[in-house]
Amino acid sequence: MSVEFDFRKELITIIPNLRAFATSLTGSFDRADDLVQETLVKAWDKQHTFQPGTNLKAWLFTILRNEFYTQMRKKGREVQDVDGIHAMQLAGHPEQQGHLDLQDFRKALDLLPDDQREALVLIGASGFSYEEAADICKCAVGTIKSRVSRARTRIAEILGVEGDGDYGPDSISSQIIGVAPAA
Repeated sequence: MSVEFDFRKELITIIPNLRAFATSLTGSFDRADDLVQETLVKAWDKQHTFQPGTNLKAWLFTILRNEFYTQMRKKGREVQDVDGIHAMQLAGHPEQQGHLDLQDFRKALDLLPDDQREALVLIGASGFSYEEAADICKCAVGTIKSRVSRARTRIAEILGVEGDGDYGPDSISSQIIGVAPAA
């Protein structure tokens, strides 16, 4: 019995992952939604080029990444909110320590070079293997490993993380910066 590949159904299940990756690239939920929409339109238009049995998630992430860089080239220079002044006006005051930790982590993530941030998000947050991330970024596996390592080290430096329990109460944030969660 053969299982027929349902492109539409599979596409829909990956949308949250695309949105998370797009948000990490753009820094804006609105721009991320636009980027995901454009990615989905392109994927739908080119679905005949996708080979069932291969990694649809990686294929979509590649389309999204390429679309992001195309938009950036077209848009040219962009005003950045380096000091976070604009973002602070939009954000409410966090009510729990975890929110403060996440806010600090996001600021640290924004300070990373684009290539390191991209690699860290693909590996740490999106669950891609190093090989899949290398395919998406069109570089060597060793390059991805190096970028992730440098990103983790830099985030730990920015946040002042020296060991177990220094950052965040949960294991996910500990995994992202490469330290074991506190027992």
